[in-house]
Amino acid sequence: MRALNHPTIDSVDLATLLNALADPIRLRVVGQLADAGGVVCGGFDVPVSMSTLSHHLKVLREAGLVRVTPEGSHRRHELRADEIETRYPGVLSSIITAARA
Repeated sequence: MRALNHPTIDSVDLATLLNALADPIRLRVVGQLADAGGVVCGGFDVPVSMSTLSHHLKVLREAGLVRVTPEGSHRRHELRADEIETRYPGVLSSIITAARA
């Protein structure tokens, strides 16, 4: 399994972060990650194909919202909520709360 690059929290740009969260599927994925703590790629409940889901997960990872770690033959996706909260206080939690309303 090839190693994935994750941006440092200091390089996470607010505009990029918000752009990644502007898509309804990605917002749904982030909500599921917030609820579950971590999800293996096939464990997401979204109405898209695996290739489309992979694209959305890549956008979230490259925006700095998600950390991906190998777990056996799968990859585990975890929300970088604490790091994002430190960098941009209240932004992620407010967006997740608003999306659930």
